[in-house]
Amino acid sequence: MVSVLELPSPRLEEWRWADMGALRAAADAPQRAAGVDPKSLFLDIDGPRLLFVDGAFEPAHSMPGPVTIARMAAESAHPLGSLAEGEGWTLSLDREAAAGTVQIVHIGSGCDSQVPARIALAESAAASVVETFAGHGWANRLTRIALGTGARLMRAVRLVQADGFVSIRDEAEVGEAASLVSIFLGAGGAGSRIDGAVTLAGKGAFAEMGGALLTRHEQKQEAAVAMRHAAPDGTSRQLWRAVAADSSTASLAARAEVARDAQKTDGEQSLRGLLLQRTATVNLKPELEIFADDVKCAHGATVGELDARALFYLASRGIPEGRAKALLTHAFVGDAIGRIGDEAVREAFAADAEAWLEVAL
Repeated sequence: MVSVLELPSPRLEEWRWADMGALRAAADAPQRAAGVDPKSLFLDIDGPRLLFVDGAFEPAHSMPGPVTIARMAAESAHPLGSLAEGEGWTLSLDREAAAGTVQIVHIGSGCDSQVPARIALAESAAASVVETFAGHGWANRLTRIALGTGARLMRAVRLVQADGFVSIRDEAEVGEAASLVSIFLGAGGAGSRIDGAVTLAGKGAFAEMGGALLTRHEQKQEAAVAMRHAAPDGTSRQLWRAVAADSSTASLAARAEVARDAQKTDGEQSLRGLLLQRTATVNLKPELEIFADDVKCAHGATVGELDARALFYLASRGIPEGRAKALLTHAFVGDAIGRIGDEAVREAFAADAEAWLEVAL
């Protein structure tokens, strides 16, 4: 356990929506049985598999393949990312190498677990990484990503932890003509903060970071991502969807920064929130900071309820109200998770969202 836990203050603008109280409570929670079978959390996909239990690598349920396990320093100035040091994993691929789909499952039984990670893909290398969080306690993760010229990384993260808190810090540098796509789904009962800092460092780089946060009861989930365009001809996408029920809160902050030399940048932010009850809250904060003069950047942010006309139309076709609401909400969420490239992974995420909707609606 972290001996002295110094957390960011909500008085800071970038942390004003963060639920640090829930994080602290999760870090202090007593250990108890996780109540999940590790085998059930791995998708039926061939490829390397790694299991971490309370932050410790579990070799009995793992087939790491090209992924190495070693003690790592945090190497981050981020308030939470700097705490993630200890036993971690590294995926490093040489030029034109491919790793297939790497699955990493994290299971917590209480208290805190810290796991650093590093993904380094050389020129034209390609990989897909799927991470799943389950159990209890505070899971704190730092992932540092470096993509060489023409490298491609598809990353999908599913948060199905029953309670506690998950904090994720991604720090990525995307090289010339390289592509990084990171999609997240928060469909468990835990609080969360997804925190990203992505730099498009090479000409023609592409980066996307988005997903869906689904909250209910008193739960709070948050995503705060900054895309930094440092080279010309870069393209970034931030597409987030939030669905909030009961008295829960979902918060989305998306920022795009365009340096003076990053001409012909194409940046887009799409933040949309759906309130299932008016007692719920969705906070949206899109930001653009542009110093170049030849760019195409746009942002949109909307919060609303299910379309009454669409519900009426479905009712007129004999569809019960509960099913109609589920269909519309599933389509709303699918807009984000449908961007996952691997069909099996995409279907698994859709099933997680469907299971959440069956309870929330």
